[in-house]
Amino acid sequence: MSIPKEPRQLMINLMYLVLTALLALNVSAEVMNAFFSLDRGLKNSRDIVEKNNGSLTAAIEKAAKDYPSDQATEYTNRAKQANQMVDEFVAYMEGIRQNLFAKAGGENPKVPGQPKDIRNKDITTKMFVNDGLGAEIENKIKELRAKLTQIVDNDGVTVSSLPLDIEALPPGTNAKNWSEFKFKQMPVAAVFPLLGKIQSDAKNSATAVLNFCATKVQGTDLKFDKFVPGVAPKKNYVILGEEFEAEVFLSAFSSKTDNVSINVDGRNIPLKDGIGTFSEKPSNVGEKKYTVTINLRNPTTGTTETVRKEFSYEVGQRSIAVQLDKMNVFYIGVENPISVSAAGVSSNDVKVAATGVNVSNKGGGHFIVTGTTPGEAVLTVTAPGVSQRFTYRVKRIPDPTPLLGAKHRSKAMANGEFKAQGGIAAVLENFDFDAKCDIAGFEVTYLPKRQDPITKQNSGARWNGDVQDWINKAKPGDAYFFDDIKCKCPGDAAARNLGGLAFKIR
Repeated sequence: MSIPKEPRQLMINLMYLVLTALLALNVSAEVMNAFFSLDRGLKNSRDIVEKNNGSLTAAIEKAAKDYPSDQATEYTNRAKQANQMVDEFVAYMEGIRQNLFAKAGGENPKVPGQPKDIRNKDITTKMFVNDGLGAEIENKIKELRAKLTQIVDNDGVTVSSLPLDIEALPPGTNAKNWSEFKFKQMPVAAVFPLLGKIQSDAKNSATAVLNFCATKVQGTDLKFDKFVPGVAPKKNYVILGEEFEAEVFLSAFSSKTDNVSINVDGRNIPLKDGIGTFSEKPSNVGEKKYTVTINLRNPTTGTTETVRKEFSYEVGQRSIAVQLDKMNVFYIGVENPISVSAAGVSSNDVKVAATGVNVSNKGGGHFIVTGTTPGEAVLTVTAPGVSQRFTYRVKRIPDPTPLLGAKHRSKAMANGEFKAQGGIAAVLENFDFDAKCDIAGFEVTYLPKRQDPITKQNSGARWNGDVQDWINKAKPGDAYFFDDIKCKCPGDAAARNLGGLAFKIR
């Protein structure tokens, strides 16, 4: 770009450059929300790993108890030590997350779970770079990795699988060190998933260490001496004429084993990778029971053990269900959503016909019903192999409640508050549909204190000219009566009478 000679043009160019820079720095709200979505995903993954680590630790302790030895005791203690060190590190990182959350203004009341100042980059730079917290985290990562490496006897395969590490700076970066590369000028929103990943890496590193300790407690596999047969049916409820199919397996059992035989009701089931598939086609409806027998040669004792368990599944016929999504009646003038399903039938194959109302298909088993006349409606639902009729009532929208200013019933009211009201509204209370009733008009009687009453018709919901003048004159002791309040709701052919309201001015 050539440099302009005119000061005004130079200023315009500089402003353009500044604007371009600001646009480049402006991160959208969607991106900021994505950071917190990523952080939540990491938290869910950590919870799963934590649960698995607990199960693995319990299995190590049980194996050490069942097959005691000095080596089993040693590596059981190492597993506990690894868990403790990782838990302390994760808690340390959680404290940093909470501190960052507080420094970023605390919880945003409009977005629960997020701090107020999520775009701020100065907070993270000062906290992690200038104040040295990033370097402290780096040292703790190195320290924990070194201790875990020692626990696994510096085993190359295990050490290489530990995700908790300080990676080398990429070529071409201007960062002077790891903490600058990770945290300098990073928005608050981006740092939370970064800290969460460090916590996840620590938990996954614990998993690698526990797997190593497990192989040392009792060889390369954990051998269980109690076994429970398991069944994983593709579905427990089948339609008459369909085939029931289930996977029958031995839980807590290696797929490499060759010392298991399975039969169902005396019928041998072929095994593939330790899993047998059982299938049969029922001839009648109702509950079907079957017994699984598993013979296992215990690799530890050399004896054969037999376990049996009874399972069941349900055989049914096709049926249809209709659910009114809001109320168990169809209302005139509004869209009434319904959901229709048929067991064992795709929603695309379900058809709905009606008398007394109109039905439109919205897809996915969802329909909209609209009516015009009170009475009875019959829905006929058909699907392959089944047809059913359902009868419902069709009613007008219930009478709304007339309220002064959309919130006041008949009562004594201060004159200032009364004058502030703009008219009468028809409010549908406890009605689940999105419907609006309009006031057509009403009769107003103004009774000034110690004077004769005067009456006038008011059209529409808001005060007309003369009525507005009467309202403005309200003073203590006056009374106002609103009678013959008429309104029209969606679907109404004629206006309906809602009764009246009365207010005493105090």
